[in-house]
Amino acid sequence: MTLLILWRHGQTEWNAAHRIQGQTDTPLSAVGVSQAKESAPRLAALNPTVLVASNLNRASTTAAALAEVSGLSPAYDPRLRERGFGDWEGHTHAEVTERWPESFARWRRGEEVNDAGVEEIDAVAKRMVAALQEVTAAAGPDAVIVAATHGAAARFATVALLGWPMSLAPSLGALHNCHATHLRHDAVRGWTLEAHNAA
Repeated sequence: MTLLILWRHGQTEWNAAHRIQGQTDTPLSAVGVSQAKESAPRLAALNPTVLVASNLNRASTTAAALAEVSGLSPAYDPRLRERGFGDWEGHTHAEVTERWPESFARWRRGEEVNDAGVEEIDAVAKRMVAALQEVTAAAGPDAVIVAATHGAAARFATVALLGWPMSLAPSLGALHNCHATHLRHDAVRGWTLEAHNAA
């Protein structure tokens, strides 16, 4: 069976400030670099065979920490980027609440925003799933794939791969920095959830 590990990047200064990043290319903070270096050996112990990453700096730097201890060379795929948050990017949650109160309330409930240029949930899920299925197919059976990606993108990919209705996405807890979701795949059962928020 294939093991797919969706690994969220380390912390950024914007994460710490509750500032919405989306596809803004923010770097890891010192804390984030430390998180990546601490979690990489634990992932390396799972003997990964494939390493892919979003091409945003915070994910690619996180992937580099695993590359250093595993010897894998990461591939980069823009489809693994975070959900685009349009006009919200760069603003804190409080600022978005003030300027787009109804839209932000919908977002908090896990509903579509349909405002401010925020990427649709279905679009995020489709691009993530397409990228991950391609990697899985190319890796072959019994592969261990690590995908360094982003919180919202990983959540929607998880729900889509499991075949759950997207309305259940809010029930899947937020993925913490440098934590991971583990999914197994076999030809008979398809995708199953093995772990969520694994340190």
